[in-house]
Amino acid sequence: MDIFLSEGSLINTKENAGHLSSEAALKSACGSGIILEQHASLFDKNKNLIVPLGPIKGVIPYYECAVGLREGITRDISIISRVGKPVCFVVTGFSTDDNGGAVALLSRRAAQQKCLEKYISKLVPGDIIDCTVTHLEKFGCFVDIGCGMSALLPIDSISVSRINHPGDRIKTGMKLHCAVKSIDDTGRLLLTHKELLGSWQHNAAKFSPGETVIGTVRSVEDYGVFVELTPNLAGLADIVDGVEISQKASVFIKSIIPERMKIKLVIIDAFPPQKTDPEPFDYYITEGHIDKFLYSPDSCERVIETVF
Repeated sequence: MDIFLSEGSLINTKENAGHLSSEAALKSACGSGIILEQHASLFDKNKNLIVPLGPIKGVIPYYECAVGLREGITRDISIISRVGKPVCFVVTGFSTDDNGGAVALLSRRAAQQKCLEKYISKLVPGDIIDCTVTHLEKFGCFVDIGCGMSALLPIDSISVSRINHPGDRIKTGMKLHCAVKSIDDTGRLLLTHKELLGSWQHNAAKFSPGETVIGTVRSVEDYGVFVELTPNLAGLADIVDGVEISQKASVFIKSIIPERMKIKLVIIDAFPPQKTDPEPFDYYITEGHIDKFLYSPDSCERVIETVF
């Protein structure tokens, strides 16, 4: 199966630069199906996406800007938002402008169609793919899974430890590994991420009773405070006055109980929330395919698993 990368992955490669270096090089790429990338500079009044190509002007006509525009299932905002960012395309032909200057005719839609046919259409639930976060919503984040084609990663599939907003864990432009969770009748992919961050046992093995470590307050309940130790692991501490969600806290690990999937904590101190970039993920799986993921320990009566 061919692999297609998120937009922006090709733009700084030597091969891409070579094809954009001259009019002759662009003409040699014409009709070959080679996918190239360059920054879009303008979405003009005629709804064409303008892509400067060094010696000549590149134009992506409106209906060639994306799969689904002609059918009305892709909105203009998805094209407008590409201005100033890399776009993928294939060279389909050449023309001249009103001043006699050379114009390269490009198609982003053709690049996306190739990605759909040779890559996305061949994916099945459980396949692990690379993607790039394009924007965040309260319910999850949208990612580029290849050539600007979008998929949704729901907020409850980002990690086992619950968060209030994807921005607590992820930022735009972040590179992620995800697993295909499901594919609907239209071919749209729903992704999941938490299964790649390790089981309860994987994460609990990083800690020992008697240690004092830093965690993040994720929930304050009547019966206790949930403190995240890793994105896939949280423990419960007794209520402490003044502790708020999103605060960092130093916590003493009182006990780790695999049979009950419990970690008992004592909050030593809590610190004012600070605006920091999300930390990189520590993945246990980054490629291939998984049929099933068991989160709960073998010794635990409660079974938590994902079956793809």
